[in-house]
Amino acid sequence: QVQLVGSGGGLVHSGESLRLSCTASGTIFNICSMGWYRQPGQQTELVATITNDGTTNYGDSVKGRFTISRDGAKDTVYLQMSSLKPEDTDVYYCNLKMAKGPCSGSVTSNFWGRGTQVTVSS
Repeated sequence: QVQLVGSGGGLVHSGESLRLSCTASGTIFNICSMGWYRQPGQQTELVATITNDGTTNYGDSVKGRFTISRDGAKDTVYLQMSSLKPEDTDVYYCNLKMAKGPCSGSVTSNFWGRGTQVTVSS
């Protein structure tokens, strides 16, 4: 199995920054993407993802403020969050998608971390 351990959350004021990290361990095959999601109103929202070739994708609400990066050697993904707003307050879930073969055309397995709380006060 795969374990995802996130860290870096906390309480900050509006306009400040935080950096989240998430490290994968366990039986890891070919990582296709890693990223972060949050659940406003219980509907999962994309925050940011990064694929194995470095392609990034961001949710509209965080574009220009958040930056995702990955250390492939450490199976770790980072989320640099800047200009934080109160509406960014949520639990952020780390996600990993991997395949036993090539990412293109293979069935991927989906894994989730336990969640990291981010609270932004106004």
